[in-house]
Parts: sequence; C-alpha cells; structure tokens
Amino acid sequence: MMSRYLVYITFMIPDLPALLEMHIMICMTVFIFVINSILLGIGLAMDAFSVSLANGLKEQGMKTSRMCLIASVFAGFQGVMPMIGYTCVHMLLKHFTAFSKFIPWIALALLLFLGFKMILEGLKGQIPEEDVQTGFGELMLMGIATSIDALSVGFTIAEYTLLPAILSALIIAAVTFVICYFGLHFGKKLGMKIAGKAQILGGIILIFIGAEIFIKGLFF
Repeated sequence: MMSRYLVYITFMIPDLPALLEMHIMICMTVFIFVINSILLGIGLAMDAFSVSLANGLKEQGMKTSRMCLIASVFAGFQGVMPMIGYTCVHMLLKHFTAFSKFIPWIALALLLFLGFKMILEGLKGQIPEEDVQTGFGELMLMGIATSIDALSVGFTIAEYTLLPAILSALIIAAVTFVICYFGLHFGKKLGMKIAGKAQILGGIILIFIGAEIFIKGLFF
C-alpha cells in the first residue's frame, strides 16, 4: 500500500526524487555545520576551561550565580572574537594578518601577569581562600587572553555568509559556557581538598596556559 502511495506521489510530482535529494543535502549541510561549530568551540574552550579551573581553585565558596557570570564572560569573548576576526578578514585582511603575529605575545603577557599575581597572593596567605575573588578587571583580562587566539577563527569561517558566521559564533559561545561552568565546578571541588595551596596552583595553571598559547601560536 505504501509503495503504491509513493509511486502515485512520484507520478503526481515528477521532481519529488530531486526534492528529496535536495532536502537530504540541506540536512547534511546543516548537520556538518553544527558539528564543525561544536568541535571548533570545544577546541577553543580548552584554554578557557583551564583558566576557569584556576578561578574555581581561587574561589572555593563561589556561588552558582557567579559561576554563570564568569562562564558567560569567557563565552562572550569566545563568541565575539571569531566575529571580529571574520570582519577583519573581509575588511582589513592585510592589517589583520600582520596583527595576528602578536597574538601569542599578548596572551603570554596577560596570563603571566595574572598567574604571578595569583601565586604572590597565595604565598602571602593573608586573605582566607574562600574570601578571595577575581576582580572585574582581572576577569576581563582572562577573557581576552583565553580568547584572543580565536581571532584567527575568522579565517576558518570567512567562507560563510554573515548569518551562518553569527550562528557559528553563538554555538562556540554556548559550548564555551558549558565547558567553563564545569571547569569552575571542578576547580571548586579540587580547591576544597587542597586549601591553602589552591591559589598557587591556579597561578601555575595560568602561567602554563600562557606558555602553551605562546608556543602553539609561534611554532605551530
């Protein structure tokens, strides 16, 4: 019965096979686009995850609302940076290519500064761990440092039109938010077990991530 119905529909609509093929191709294209954006988001969020872990170590008494705020900051930067890169590729390609050479140096400088600052605070030990909070300025610097390499993603999505580029950036931001939230949660749990040394470990993580971004950007 079903086969007869399909034959009837095919007879009534001669282009049905072509329409079905087009529909399948569109679905596959969307699926691949979403998967690529998710994978891109996971790759870009690894540095932000490590820094979130360091923040969780530093603020063991962090509430859920603050965790969401910090994760949102990192997600926001990770979503905005590819769009800035996308815009630069289409408007200022020559200047953007020259600027991209300085990205590893900027990330290294920012994370070295924040890392050593956190280590010094941990060594002084004058403030109880649960009362130490990352300031707004520090949070902004961390967001910039962990997402500045995402500017180069502008080259990756340069072939997209504006709407798909924005959707890709939003997916990257959403993935980053989830990963950073879990990073903060794990950092809190670990920080409670190593109270007194958490800030020092967090600072070391920041320095390590800065060095990793620098080496990866300069030599690979």
